[in-house]
Amino acid sequence: MLEKSFDRNAMSDEAFRQEFRAWLQTNYPEEWRRPIVLRLQDEDERRWLRMLHEHGWRLPTWPKEHGGMGLSLAKQLIYHEELERHGAARALDSGGVLLGPVLIKYGTPEQQARFLPEIARGEVLWAQGYSEPNAGSDLASLRTTAVRDGDHYIINGTKIWTTMVMFSKRMFLLARTSQEQRKQQGISFFLLDLDSPGISIRPIQNLAGDTEFGQVFFDNVRVPAENLVHREGQGWNVAKALLGDERIFTGSPSLSQHAFRIFERIATALGVSDYPATAALHASLYCELHDLQALYAAVSDAAIRGTASPESMSMLKILATELFQRISDATLQIAGSYAGVWNECEIGSQFEDLRKVFMIARPASIYGGANEIQRDIIARSILGKAA
Repeated sequence: MLEKSFDRNAMSDEAFRQEFRAWLQTNYPEEWRRPIVLRLQDEDERRWLRMLHEHGWRLPTWPKEHGGMGLSLAKQLIYHEELERHGAARALDSGGVLLGPVLIKYGTPEQQARFLPEIARGEVLWAQGYSEPNAGSDLASLRTTAVRDGDHYIINGTKIWTTMVMFSKRMFLLARTSQEQRKQQGISFFLLDLDSPGISIRPIQNLAGDTEFGQVFFDNVRVPAENLVHREGQGWNVAKALLGDERIFTGSPSLSQHAFRIFERIATALGVSDYPATAALHASLYCELHDLQALYAAVSDAAIRGTASPESMSMLKILATELFQRISDATLQIAGSYAGVWNECEIGSQFEDLRKVFMIARPASIYGGANEIQRDIIARSILGKAA
């Protein structure tokens, strides 16, 4: 393991980039280099997180005193760029990416000592309990309740579209502890074990044939009061703290870049690259991808300087996810009869699962805050300034 005293922020950006790139080339499993169609699950995800921890590459955003790398935002961006360049599979890591920064900011010393080390070591996977039936993008409408009962809270309700919950040991969730005039008030943030009595989980199969999602039911689940994060009724503020610099990475052009390469490979394999319609489509997508890359660079630079606005983050997320969808659409358009094949198939000299790429692109405009909500953020900002 790397010495904790080693400070990679003292390195030049290029030296840092080359070191991480070399480590990935030496250590990253070749079978995981499927960035669109593969998301690491269960033991594979824990194995990857443990590898990062053992070699000193775990948790670039966490302070070093809590087991992270303590990287500057500039080097965090390089870190993610190199993962994308290498074609690393997607890993959810809700504990490291989402919960950890919240506990570092709002958690008690006891909560930090109990939960942060096991997250850092990659031992425990966490699920995020936010969305509910009729409370997705409008999260403040959630109905799951938590009622104080002595040294415990009793939780009742349900969470849905909970990613990788079947492989998770713990969950952080929002529940309503009181009814207030403003629906954002009266919401609290809790930590709980998913093997607690009264919890049941039902897998949900998506259109791609995967069961990455689940619905979680809470029937009089008792949660120790010490697992309340921050203060009762302040869960909305805690939840908003999750929307830090990580929002930049949801607007990364990486998925569009990988999808564009698939488009090019399919066009070449089928011998249609020079067809006028294909060439025109290729040129249009190439220009859009170039624009997205330029915007991502501009927003990232602004974030490093501390001047990035919420509306610029929203714009980036909209363009990145919708371009990913358009490229996946275009690939099916040129694929002919291969567009209807259910599984991975041989297309010329290529083996691709075009259906799965298309299906994975569908929800991109919903997760992380639906694009309709992002457009509302942009509109409110513009109209507010105009007024």
